[in-house]
Amino acid sequence: MKIIKQLPLIMSVILLFVLTAVTGDLKRSSQTASQPAKVKAVMKQNTVKEMRGVWITYMDLNMQNTDMSFKSFKNKFRHMADTAKKDRFNTLIVQVRPFSDALYKSSVYPASHILSGTQGKYAGYDALDYMCRYTHKIGMKIHAWINPYRVRNSSALKLSADNPYKKDKTIGVKVGGGIYLNPALPKVRKLIEKGVREIVKNYDVDGIQFDDYFYPTDKKSFDSKQYLEYRQKVKNPLSLKKWRIANVNVLVTEVHDIVHSVKKKVVCGISPQGNINNDYGMYADVKSWCSHNGYVDYICPQLYYSLQNPALKFGEALKNWLNLKYDSSVTLYVGIAGYKKGTDKDGGTWNTSDNILQRQVKLLRKKGVAGFMFYAYPNLESKAAAKEVVNLVKIME
Repeated sequence: MKIIKQLPLIMSVILLFVLTAVTGDLKRSSQTASQPAKVKAVMKQNTVKEMRGVWITYMDLNMQNTDMSFKSFKNKFRHMADTAKKDRFNTLIVQVRPFSDALYKSSVYPASHILSGTQGKYAGYDALDYMCRYTHKIGMKIHAWINPYRVRNSSALKLSADNPYKKDKTIGVKVGGGIYLNPALPKVRKLIEKGVREIVKNYDVDGIQFDDYFYPTDKKSFDSKQYLEYRQKVKNPLSLKKWRIANVNVLVTEVHDIVHSVKKKVVCGISPQGNINNDYGMYADVKSWCSHNGYVDYICPQLYYSLQNPALKFGEALKNWLNLKYDSSVTLYVGIAGYKKGTDKDGGTWNTSDNILQRQVKLLRKKGVAGFMFYAYPNLESKAAAKEVVNLVKIME
């Protein structure tokens, strides 16, 4: 194994070595970027088109109030894609694996209930194939959005017999009414990676994006058995926090390698929470992901805050991300909140004007951020956000 000079990756590789006894050649650049994000992002923005993304959730794709036909799905998706295109967005980030299931033909995960009404029941068509073809037809890009660890977020979802968790319950942990894959297990990592590989290999996606679901809890009991086994195998074990961070980092680096080994043009991204401290609370090592080559190609923190949010203002959160160090291979985008308009969130400060999103995007451009992603599609058509969207579109010439 070649010597790797970055400390976070050393921890990851040591963990991989101990837990799986696998050796390999994980090539990583030893260069650590020292230029601030705003300088780096401006350089990239001069050579690439501004990212103007829209998140389309599994709920937006839900077919259960329709006849569940392919024709109905095509009409639903075409309408969303055409609306986003009309509003001058250029990228769709579509949720294709929400609950260890698939909105595409998969040999790894069961068919999603979102399309057929029942998990494990094939809807009769390949949704992701169609979404890729239509998105590209109208001149937009598409990223496949994945929740890597989530199996279920409530007991209401009935899992199919071919769900990976149902086939092997040792891979997941129940947390409240939810079930989450255990990041400490090598077989979980391999499962997720196999699923990513088949998407990149079989579909014409432009990117793979992980959501902000990592460790669902900080309780020691979540993975106490695996941590004890790890401590018994090494002389100087990592702390629980560093060990959990390393578990996630190994997955992130390996997914990045897999994606680029299958198709170099496909980008790998993560959209973590906007509060950096919260990210570390779920063992998402965003500082390392930004500052070292080999973790991600882009990062898109969810800065879902108003300009006057009493808890954390948008400008303050943006400053925190701009102050991180960025490797030259990593692009910074920012997630903005269309869904909060017309609500009492952030102390009601979203109702003070109708150009908050416009002002936020102007600030991003001023600071050299390479683009943004809008959460979520329904708010492009909602009455509550109508004026906000009109004002945002005005500056998207």
